[in-house]
Amino acid sequence: MMKLNIQIGCQTFTWEMLGDGWTGSLEDLVDTISQAGYSGIEITDTMVGHFANNNTGFAKILANAGLDLISFAFGSSSGFCEPDALASDLEMTKTWVDFAAAFPSALVSLGSATIMSEGNRAEKFDAAAEVYNRATEIGHDAGVTVAIHPSSHTNTLLSSREDYDEIFKRLDPGVGWVPDTGHILRGKQNMIDTMSTYRARIRYVHLKDVDASGSWQMLGDGICDMTAVIETALSAPEFNGWLVIEEESKDAASNPNAAVARNRETMRSLGY
Repeated sequence: MMKLNIQIGCQTFTWEMLGDGWTGSLEDLVDTISQAGYSGIEITDTMVGHFANNNTGFAKILANAGLDLISFAFGSSSGFCEPDALASDLEMTKTWVDFAAAFPSALVSLGSATIMSEGNRAEKFDAAAEVYNRATEIGHDAGVTVAIHPSSHTNTLLSSREDYDEIFKRLDPGVGWVPDTGHILRGKQNMIDTMSTYRARIRYVHLKDVDASGSWQMLGDGICDMTAVIETALSAPEFNGWLVIEEESKDAASNPNAAVARNRETMRSLGY
């Protein structure tokens, strides 16, 4: 079997954390990621800005920087778990699937509820599964792979292993997953066991680090066993080879450019 080529990408949420403190352009962000030595970018609906209606222009910026679009990531105020929002969530999904379809091999990633409304959790799992299943169908029709990205923030739908089991048993086999090491660890899960159990759904990986209390740390400074993560991902039949670094530590919040450059050096020290 041919050895899969591991590639290192960067997620733009690291700059999104700055809020109004981020005053640069998308071109600035892309140049920073390229100069740090990354091969690809995962862009969010927030950071894509006015290029949301100009995927051709965005493609030119990436091409000039020598970067691939790995994935387009977006969320919804519904957390994808409110039945009344199903139609609008799927309409938004189609918008971003059509955007991503212009980029060879780019995926679309749907987040999970980070703050949920009150209500029956089983019904919310059912609602989320319907969104994720139908979103995957929309992607399939356009030739775009769709994957879900669970979060571990306060009152989230998908945090613990039990939460993962509940959602995955409701999902069609073709629905992909972006395991996020930081969120899995913050959910008090056995990271490698969870990744191994659901390896058939893995499409690419978010690498993040936390300490034993769940506080975000720079990559390599916490408890994430990156070597084991990579070995597990490589055993997944649909893993595309992308490791996307998404930095959320205090270091990144104060100086995202320096943080992403340091993380790229950390990956080089591991041979990637």
